[in-house]
Amino acid sequence: MSSIKNANASHPYDALTLDCVLDALYACGLCPDGRLQALNSYENRVYQVGLDKPVGGHDKVVAKFYRPDRWNEAQIQEEHDFAQELLDAEVPMVAPLSLQGTTVHHHAGFAFSISPWRGGRTPELEDWDTLEWIGRFLARMHAVGERKMFLHRPSLNAQTMGQQPMQWLLQHADIPHHLCNPWRSACEAALTQAAHVLQSSPCRSISLHGDCHPGNILWSPLTEDGHGGPHFVDLDDARMGPAIQDLWMLLSGDRMQRNQQLSTLIEGYEQVREFDRRELALIEPLRTLRLIHYSAWLTQRWRDPAFPRAFPWFGTEAYWLEQTTILQGQMEAMHSEPLQI
Repeated sequence: MSSIKNANASHPYDALTLDCVLDALYACGLCPDGRLQALNSYENRVYQVGLDKPVGGHDKVVAKFYRPDRWNEAQIQEEHDFAQELLDAEVPMVAPLSLQGTTVHHHAGFAFSISPWRGGRTPELEDWDTLEWIGRFLARMHAVGERKMFLHRPSLNAQTMGQQPMQWLLQHADIPHHLCNPWRSACEAALTQAAHVLQSSPCRSISLHGDCHPGNILWSPLTEDGHGGPHFVDLDDARMGPAIQDLWMLLSGDRMQRNQQLSTLIEGYEQVREFDRRELALIEPLRTLRLIHYSAWLTQRWRDPAFPRAFPWFGTEAYWLEQTTILQGQMEAMHSEPLQI
């Protein structure tokens, strides 16, 4: 089974061998000690690297090799600049190191960055104090993000996150013939409703993390000097959009549970920054866009062998049938009362 028409065996990371990674590290002045560990990342290739000679006081760094043809140099630089702005504002963030006068490096056709290594675990979102803390953390990030708009990175809207992915799927995805029309009808109806809500929304856009699900927040234990708690190590999906985008993916469970979680997040958030409650109506439209975009993302990456291994259920008849049902359910969700604080 293939989830993309005319798939072949090549993919962008064929050329990124371990020798290539080591050569790239040497080229930007680092001295790896042989400890090289691949970290969990599907979109990019990321490695933890031990160093013979510490850099900036760090004997371990993280090398991130960007997926070719996804971001241009200006977009990558804007990500790095935002990370540094957050760090300068004392928001817990791991920003790329400047080596040889730049944070964006190139080797063998790959753009890459080097950041200090910092560990952590997935936060325990069942704990109310943790949720409140994350709310404050996100508000601090958004307080920086509202100061300056991204000029090169994309905006979160129905065209880029919904319409374009849907059209790409219709042209390239190997959707079973008897399921294609039902999926398309459900997708078009849900997208039309989502676009209407988003386009008529008076809510302002700010610079966001953009992909703030629990797996993208790391939690480190508190130390005696008061450090610890939530932090980000990556802003790969940073873009312009409404603040609620960085909150709704942290919610789970039934409606009552999500109301409680959201209320706790906002309680922490509003200790730092005002939250526009009109954005609550955007949660289900944004969820709709993510569903469509996620299917397109998996299809576009299917030539990369990491994806069939990690997502063996994708592209089956059961998958497209489930997506059709979920999108139909989104119509009802978007017509229902938003979550309440």
